Amino acid sequence: MIPSPSPSDSRFFVYEVAGLNRYQQPDNSNYAIRPSDNVFIQVPYDRMNKKMRSITRLGGTIVSIRPLNEHLPKGE
Repeated sequence: MIPSPSPSDSRFFVYEVAGLNRYQQPDNSNYAIRPSDNVFIQVPYDRMNKKMRSITRLGGTIVSIRPLNEHLPKGE
């Protein structure tokens, strides 16, 4: 029997990171939201700690973390 996915499996967060350029982004898994000196990286809930360590090792600074769907109305 396959376990049903937990609610945290579908949650994603967006890290706003300063100090990385597009050639230094970890795993090339960035998702730019708007052009700026900062980069935006979409991270699944279960990989948040690993991604934080990776960003720090590359010399980046996490400026903010927010849920990917924070702009959606409740119930969507």
